[in-house]
Amino acid sequence: MDRRFEARKRELLEDCQVSPEVFEEMVERLEVFATPFLQCLVRSEQVEHGKTYLQGLLSDLGKKNSESIAYRHDEDRMGLQLFIGKSPWDPRPLLDELALQVGNELGEADGVISFDPSAFQKKGAASAGVKRQWCGRLGKLENCQVGIFMGYASREEQALVNMKLYLPKEWAKDKRRRKQCGVPKEVRYQTRHQLSLEMLRECGDSLPHAWVTGDDEMGRPYGFRRDLNDLGEQYLLEVPSNTLIRDQQADPPPDHGQGRRPMVPFQRLSKWRESLPENAWTKIEVRDGEKGPVVVEVVKRRVRARTPTGGTAPEETLVVVRSHDETKTLKHDYYLSNAAYETPLKEFSRVSIAHRRIEQCIKRGKSEAGLADYQVRTWKGWHHHVTLSLIATWFLVNESRRGGKMDAGHHRTSSTRRLGSTAPCRHSLRHPRADHTDTHSLVGTK
Repeated sequence: MDRRFEARKRELLEDCQVSPEVFEEMVERLEVFATPFLQCLVRSEQVEHGKTYLQGLLSDLGKKNSESIAYRHDEDRMGLQLFIGKSPWDPRPLLDELALQVGNELGEADGVISFDPSAFQKKGAASAGVKRQWCGRLGKLENCQVGIFMGYASREEQALVNMKLYLPKEWAKDKRRRKQCGVPKEVRYQTRHQLSLEMLRECGDSLPHAWVTGDDEMGRPYGFRRDLNDLGEQYLLEVPSNTLIRDQQADPPPDHGQGRRPMVPFQRLSKWRESLPENAWTKIEVRDGEKGPVVVEVVKRRVRARTPTGGTAPEETLVVVRSHDETKTLKHDYYLSNAAYETPLKEFSRVSIAHRRIEQCIKRGKSEAGLADYQVRTWKGWHHHVTLSLIATWFLVNESRRGGKMDAGHHRTSSTRRLGSTAPCRHSLRHPRADHTDTHSLVGTK
């Protein structure tokens, strides 16, 4: 091996070494960490099963489902399968506790809440909510279930805090399939955006934040942007490149004095971007990378978007971010925001990067905490498994933070504050924007 590469190899191996101190008393920390969550369960056997399941999700098992976890702990699989698939415990208090801990541990006044749909590929048609629908991981239509996830990101870290299983229209109307999978009677068809707003109402107050973000599936509907604005939320939502916009800062066509005053025509975002001069872009350093600072180029413009009914939405700020991906391919991401146009480009860039970090949380949950390893068909089973997986992932986040500090004395576990409690108490922690004013009602006009 070339001497240069040998030296580089040694450097990489040294970087990979983890101090044994990081792993000391990890089992004891998990015991303390799990206590406030397990206290939300009613019966003693549920508490024991919950403890076993969390340990299994954090183990080195290849497939982290109830059967393999039971065998790992030399237990009868039936008890753990019933705990996940049919036991009548409510995951809501556990998720409330999770959001409260994340808000307390990571919360920043300008934190970012992000919504991201994620598909779980499935075989057959018996699992709750399964159908042939878009699977982002595969980039095509596939037989799958879709979960809508809510994440939170601060400058320090990021974590998943809530989720909903999407129930397609045909499922919502099918009494037989609903009964087979135990879909509660009160559950009705809701769009992915309605589910996101419901999650925001459930735990948004526990998460100090100034921004709401999402991918182009979330940002595409004008109605979702309008609803967030009406709730007083400041958003930066990705939109597709074929979104039609009118540049409010462009010169209108010549007025020949006849008829209505001509207006700037609507254009596809991609076509509008192609017409930009090179000096329109501003370079922004967003973070440090392994090979030096990560730099993106950004441009913003006052625009009005076309609504689905052919009307014109109120003025929004268009933000376009261009950067190179892992393959060095130049890509462009488009965002619409109700934030003030004077918002610095650096702030827009920071928030746009935060959404990508939530995608990393989902990948981490699937690869390290068994998020996609469940083998259940029921409505309860999906929510039970995914709830415990999100909690296990949060434990991993805490362990990563502890390892990064390399000093257990600096690590504080929010769960120790409530060892004597039997149910999570929630505190309103949201820091709304002090300068928010309802500058537009987001009602489309012709």
